[in-house]
Amino acid sequence: MAADGAALYKEKTCIACHGPEGREPVMNSYPKLAGQNEQYLVSQMQIIKSGVRNNSHTAAMKNIMHLVSAEEMTTIAKWLSGLKK
Repeated sequence: MAADGAALYKEKTCIACHGPEGREPVMNSYPKLAGQNEQYLVSQMQIIKSGVRNNSHTAAMKNIMHLVSAEEMTTIAKWLSGLKK
């Protein structure tokens, strides 16, 4: 599962904004994802994908999230939550 999460994180281009392993976002206003609570990460991806969370920082992510399934969200979140902050 960890390898799948890492591969999906890269494949879905999360790495472009949140950095390798979610520790080094390209902008200070982007969150660090490594070590975050798994359910929190899933929840944030879901509300961005649905449009409930909609602000200037979610615009780019919303364009990506339509390509990410619920199962993939869970896999990515599980992998990220297991990483050191």
